[in-house]
This record gives sequence, C-alpha cells and structure tokens, in this order.
Amino acid sequence: MKIYTKAGDDGTTGLLGSGRVSKDDPRIDAYGTVDELNALLGVARSAGGLDADLDAMLARVQDELFAVGAALADPNPAGRFHNAVSGDLAGRLEAAIDRLEADLPPLTRFILPGGSPAASQIHLARTVCRRAERLVVHLGRQPGVDVPSDLVTYLNRLSDFLFVLARAVNHRSGVEDVPWSGL
Repeated sequence: MKIYTKAGDDGTTGLLGSGRVSKDDPRIDAYGTVDELNALLGVARSAGGLDADLDAMLARVQDELFAVGAALADPNPAGRFHNAVSGDLAGRLEAAIDRLEADLPPLTRFILPGGSPAASQIHLARTVCRRAERLVVHLGRQPGVDVPSDLVTYLNRLSDFLFVLARAVNHRSGVEDVPWSGL
C-alpha cells in the first residue's frame, strides 16, 4: 500500500464510512488536533523521565486517543466508530487522577507549566488537549453534526488527568512544581 494516494491533492480528505470534506472542515481540525495531542504524548514518553507506571498510563491514553480520532472521523451516528468512546474511559481517568493525587502534596497555589522536562511536555500536551476539547465542542455546534457527549467529557477529564500526571512526574522525579508568584 502506498502512503500517498493523491486523493487529497484537491484539498479534501475522506471520512470513515463515506464522503469527503475540505481539509479545513471543523471535523478535520478537531481530529487533527487530537492527533497532535497524541504525538505530543509520544514525545513525552520517548524523552524519558517517566517511571513504568506513568509510562503505561500514557500508553493507554495514546491508544484511547486513536478511538477519539476514529469517533470524530465517523460522522454517521450509526457508524462503526462514531460511538467508540464510552463514559467508562472518563471514569477510568477519574480513578487514575484520584490514585495519583493521593501521593501528591496538596495543591495550595497555582502552578506554572514546568518542572522536569517530562512534566513540561505533559503540560504542553494538556494545553493541546484543551484546544482539542474546544474544537470538538465547536464541531458539535455545527448544524446537522452529531458529536457524542462522551467525547467532550473524555477530553475534559483527560486535561485534568494530564495536569495531575505532570505534577506526579515532578513529584516522583524529586522536582518541585513551579509556583505562580502572583501579581
């Protein structure tokens, strides 16, 4: 199979199921940003600084993000991938957040993205996750577009998870979070 098909040379791309849309369609913007998020998590994992437990958590999230992308690429509510993300995934993230927070010092002030290189990369991924969430919400507001609510919930919870994960990476690495000095 060739990697290039030339089908997109006209500025369109295919969706799962059938149909083509412009490459600047809100749907493509949303799942392209999810892909960007997944790549950033790959960078964080490959750069080192994560213990096996935290790396396994991120590996699972990367797998889940493929399901998010597939759901976004399938515009048909009855399509095979449209409902690929269930509320169980957000629940799993909540459990992971609770587990990680149990080992962290209480958060008493705002923190800046930073600390260890791995935590900084996870903070960057968190900001891209928030952008993906905004784009998915925007997509869902388009006339005639169905976006499962579990996608928005998952991305919202994922950004929370990434924030706590960055703190856990710093904590386990013996690196302090960077406190905001205020105004």
